[in-house]
Amino acid sequence: MKTDPITIEVIKSSLIYASEEMGIAVRNSAYSPNIKERLDHSCALFDSRARLVAQAEHIPVHLGSLPWGLRRTLETIEREQGPMCEGEMWVVNDPYVSGTHLNDVTVIRPIFFGGKLAGYAANKAHHTDVGGMVPGSMSADARDLFAEGLVVPPLRLVQGDQNVEATIALFRANSRTPEARSGDLRAQTAGNYTGERRFTELYERYGPQTVEAAIEKILAQSETRMRAALRELGDGAFASEDVLEDRAGKPSIRIALQLTLKDGTAHFDYSGTAPQLAFPMNAVFGVTLSGVYYALRAVTDPTIPMNEGCFRPVSVDVPEGTLLNPIRPAPVGGGNVETSTRNADVVLAALAQAAPDRVPAQSGGTMSNVMIGGTREDGTTWAFYETNGCGMGARPSMDGIDAIQCHMTNTLNTPIEAIERDYPLLVTRYEIAENTGGAGRFRGGNGLIRALQLTGGRAQVSLLAERHAVAPRGARGGENGKTGRHLLTRVDGRQETLPAKITFDLSPGETLEVQTPGGGGLGA
Repeated sequence: MKTDPITIEVIKSSLIYASEEMGIAVRNSAYSPNIKERLDHSCALFDSRARLVAQAEHIPVHLGSLPWGLRRTLETIEREQGPMCEGEMWVVNDPYVSGTHLNDVTVIRPIFFGGKLAGYAANKAHHTDVGGMVPGSMSADARDLFAEGLVVPPLRLVQGDQNVEATIALFRANSRTPEARSGDLRAQTAGNYTGERRFTELYERYGPQTVEAAIEKILAQSETRMRAALRELGDGAFASEDVLEDRAGKPSIRIALQLTLKDGTAHFDYSGTAPQLAFPMNAVFGVTLSGVYYALRAVTDPTIPMNEGCFRPVSVDVPEGTLLNPIRPAPVGGGNVETSTRNADVVLAALAQAAPDRVPAQSGGTMSNVMIGGTREDGTTWAFYETNGCGMGARPSMDGIDAIQCHMTNTLNTPIEAIERDYPLLVTRYEIAENTGGAGRFRGGNGLIRALQLTGGRAQVSLLAERHAVAPRGARGGENGKTGRHLLTRVDGRQETLPAKITFDLSPGETLEVQTPGGGGLGA
């Protein structure tokens, strides 16, 4: 069926904004500060063949893994229970099915029109606590997936357009913050209902044949533009590698990449990457894909609409049983946040050899994850989670940005007012970490300092961070950025430097201070 260019453009823009509107519905309905304030959620729409057709400008590590996770989830449901039915919504957080890690809960709604499957609305949101050995469910000590929290295979969350209360009760029973869990699940269903409504409105206005023909054109356009952008980079083979810091702080965990660009295609080969680990820095394959897709689009043409067409010229080979493609039940809590970020660094370093004028110096290279939780004086339990911005690497034509979430996440901070309202925490310091960005013709961005004091009850802290031993690299003669650090101040004023990855008890009056790394400078 022929579709005119204007109609295609209207349908494309409508689908993209429908994804954005899904995110607004999730945010406005959410209970937890992590979703309502920090916007730690992502939304997308897919066609009946589970091909990504539109996504919102949300979290790169979520979005890059959603197509992989949706396909695997649908395969699992089809194999074990038959196809999804009208009026249903499904929930899953098993990383080896849905991608990312246990905190990221995926909710999927099949969209029907006239009794026929038309597509899927899907969203992924980071739930602050899903059980496990530590508050926040991201222990630096977890040796397998089961220590990280509740593992949920694909289950019905909605059936006959009614909530399945047993599924919601399962999440509540396994979380230190049950009210937030059930509230955030309801927010995710609201997001999918919004996406479904907007999707079916297009079918009603233009008819199924026109919309489906437009989607084919939209995907083909993105593929054509991505192939042209890859050809512009030229052909060649480019090697890069970098390291993660192990549990003891030693830079010993290797990520190795061989990138081959040829005639409008890109092949990523991770042979030589470290074997999977018995601590939670492994990244499931969906997370690895998200780093590839993010970096490739950032360096080629970020204006290309992100959909399945962008992936067609790209192939990724990661040996099974390695850091970037582990075998179940390897723990993966930190892989989604820290390893994903280092993978982006590695991909960008390879692409910098093909397009040096498009790639910045290394950014801070960590999400600097802070999980704190425990029991209030009245006996109620709580859990707080936050990532912290770092310094952006200097760009080829300007300085890096201070204190910003870089690369694989773009969440906001948690406002001080929200922290002090919802948790027994006092923010005693929050500022730019001056002079942490690398010097150069263009300066790297500075990191930040955030200090949290426990005001009552008892609490446990888990920290997962990187770039405490290896500084973010400068580029083309620019200086390296400064490394990060963690500092604990006791009630009597004594100070202790803490490792990048640690779990410890926090007493009332004690203060945790997080300083994030700066970005590298660019140019002598």
